[in-house]
Amino acid sequence: MKFELTEDTLLLYAAKNYMNPQFSDIEDFNEDLKRFKYIKRLLNRYIENNDLAERLILNHLICVSNVFGIEAALNIFELKLEDKHWPVLKPFLLFLNYIKNNDYLNIKMDEKVIEKLRKI
Repeated sequence: MKFELTEDTLLLYAAKNYMNPQFSDIEDFNEDLKRFKYIKRLLNRYIENNDLAERLILNHLICVSNVFGIEAALNIFELKLEDKHWPVLKPFLLFLNYIKNNDYLNIKMDEKVIEKLRKI
């Protein structure tokens, strides 16, 4: 079943794509879903204060992609993030091989983020 992902359908979409083998209760699901908000907060912190927590962002990206899958995670990011976040997020997605170089071609990547990731 393919449906349009909106704020109204987000919980259903996330639940359908949730694959956590250690899932014990709804609180686990909610905590994993909150990681999207936390990633957005970390991206905002970099945009506003030039404070990049690259390893923390990587950790949260890996966690959400592990439990929701890469495709579902990307779809949720497309819904939840604003245009200003994508130049910061895209280098992380490439670094983790979650997207290819020819994905999101219209988004110019943040050079400082690229340099930080090259040092890892």
